Amino acid sequence: MLTTEQACERAADIVARARKAGADAADAVFAADRALSVSVRMGSLEDVERAESEELGLRVFAGRRSASVSTSDLSDSALDALVERALAMAKEAPEDQWAGLAPQDRLLHGQPPLLDLDDGANDSPETLRARALAAEDAARAVPGVTNSEGGSASLSRAVMAIATSHGFAAGYAQTSHGLSASVLAGSGGGMERDYAHHSARHAALLEAPEAIGRLAGERAVARLNPQKISSGATPVVFDRRVSSSIIGHLLGAIAGASVTRKTSFLLDALGTQVFARNVTICDDPHRPRGLRSRPFDGEGLPVQAMKIVDSGMLETWLLDSASARQLGLEPTGHASRGIGGAPGVAPGNLYMQAGSIPPETLIGEIDYGVLVTELIGQGVNGITGDYSRGAAGFLIEKGEITRPVSEITIAGNLKDMFRALTPANDLEFRYGINAPTLRIDGMTIAGD
Repeated sequence: MLTTEQACERAADIVARARKAGADAADAVFAADRALSVSVRMGSLEDVERAESEELGLRVFAGRRSASVSTSDLSDSALDALVERALAMAKEAPEDQWAGLAPQDRLLHGQPPLLDLDDGANDSPETLRARALAAEDAARAVPGVTNSEGGSASLSRAVMAIATSHGFAAGYAQTSHGLSASVLAGSGGGMERDYAHHSARHAALLEAPEAIGRLAGERAVARLNPQKISSGATPVVFDRRVSSSIIGHLLGAIAGASVTRKTSFLLDALGTQVFARNVTICDDPHRPRGLRSRPFDGEGLPVQAMKIVDSGMLETWLLDSASARQLGLEPTGHASRGIGGAPGVAPGNLYMQAGSIPPETLIGEIDYGVLVTELIGQGVNGITGDYSRGAAGFLIEKGEITRPVSEITIAGNLKDMFRALTPANDLEFRYGINAPTLRIDGMTIAGD
């Protein structure tokens, strides 16, 4: 597999070819990765998959016109043809007065920060198989578990580099390790399924397979004999498995493209109170070994820790260079770049700060409500903020978690939900986006 330096050379080379062919400006992304995954079922090996790839994406500018192309054929002749095709496309594209590379004076200079994202990912298929088997065995050993959808373990290593025609060239490597188990409990028409999984940059940080499997089994058994409930307005508690989705809806509303297109329900909310005052949401792209850590953004700009929401106040949009120009603002270091197309935006390690109340207290104060552990569907209107999603979880009665419930719908409006939100004190950094247990009063539940 190529080194980071070699990846940078590949990206810089295609940019140089584009400039020599007549492009006014250009940038490129090079990505190489290899992956291995092993899956088992009912104690037997089911599948082993290996994959390797190298891809190159090029964006060229002809004045205010631009085009993006990509290829996995990295031969000299193919790269020359790629440049020629990109320039021809750019010359026929419509003009975009906001298009262009990131401001040169804002580029990251010097050595990118070291974030310890790469452990080599050198585990053998036998090691992955042992992990997957241990996770599935632990899940199947939980009383009440009757069948298995399997266990899986995976690893990958990727090298990514970005180069621009105005002086930026840098790259980094990152690894990812995953482990999961999925089982069924019960029998006949009353079977219930659930799962557990964990991901980490370093294999040494993965949770024990036995813990993952046991959690999957216990979750499946706990869902047996679900009840339907009556419709009405009740408090809803979002388990940490799903609470980060609330932050996800915020991200869609404050992304530069949503703001410039006027398709955000928070269009006029910058600098105003959006959440309750006990809510602060932070972005930390420099967390060592973080699942969304990165030394620079998709346009070569430096990234930094910041508060997106501070004591309930919305402090910033998430802006790449194009949306920043359109809004008359500065890019925020949130550009995200794939192999194909222009940059979008994405956060680093985003999280809602923990509150001061234990989740047991948030639940204990509820006479009648719902603890949501699973969300279904994508029923969110990004323009109005209207929220309606299928859900499953558990009934809360007189401060106690009692019966499992399913086939319900929870509804509200995100503006109201944000202001009514209370975070618990149980934040953990398990995913790329993290939030503690959340309670939102006054949501509408549709059941029977």
